[in-house]
Amino acid sequence: MLRERLQVVEERVSCAAARAGRRRKDITLVAVTKLFPAAALSEAYSLGLRDFGENYVQEFERKAAAAGALPGARFHLIGHLQSNKSGRAAELFDVIQTVDSGRLARRLDEAPRRRANPLEVMIEVKLSEEATKSGATLESLQQIAETIRGCPNLRLTGLMTMPPWAEDPEASRPYFRRLRELAARVGLPQLSMGMSQDLEIAIEEGATVVRVGTALFGSRVNA
Repeated sequence: MLRERLQVVEERVSCAAARAGRRRKDITLVAVTKLFPAAALSEAYSLGLRDFGENYVQEFERKAAAAGALPGARFHLIGHLQSNKSGRAAELFDVIQTVDSGRLARRLDEAPRRRANPLEVMIEVKLSEEATKSGATLESLQQIAETIRGCPNLRLTGLMTMPPWAEDPEASRPYFRRLRELAARVGLPQLSMGMSQDLEIAIEEGATVVRVGTALFGSRVNA
C-alpha cells in the first residue's frame, strides 16, 4: 500500500514541478512519520525515501535505535520545540525546522551534538492568526535570522510555515507566496511549505521542501 501511495505522491510532485518550470530533484519530499511506528519508517526507507519528519522529541527517542540503522537518512523536527528539550533535539535530529526565537537558537547552538558539522535549522514563521499555530512573528524574523547566523554551531537554510487548514488548497497560496517573499528578503534559499492536501500549490509558489504524511501513510495511529 505504501508503495502505491508513494507513486501517487511522486507523480503529484513531479507534475507540479513541471507545471512550474522546475526540476523534481530540487524538491525534497519529507515523509512525516509522526505517530507511526518505526516499522513504517523502515518500510519508507526501503522504498527510497531518505528524509523523515517527526513532531515530538520524546516520540522520536523511541524510534532512534531503528533510525540509526538507516544509513543516509535525515530526520527533521517539524513540530514545536520547547527550549527545555533543545539539547536532546540537537542530538537526535539532522534538521530543526521550527526555530521561532533567538533564545531557542542559542540553546541549540550550545547543545552537545553527536556530529561535528553544524546543525541545520529553519525559522518557522507564523503567518496566520490561529492561536494553535506556532512560529516567529514577522517583526522578529530578521532579528532571529541574525542571531542564528551568529551561532557557529548552527546553519540557517530557510523558512518554514503551516497555513490554516482549508478544504480548498488554493486557500494556502497567499501564505506560501508570503513566505517566499520573506525568504527572499532575508536571503534564504529553502522553503518548507506544503503538505498532503496542498503540496501542488506550495511547489508552484517555490517550495523546496514538502512535508507529506497522510497521503503516504493514511490516517495516523498511536506509535
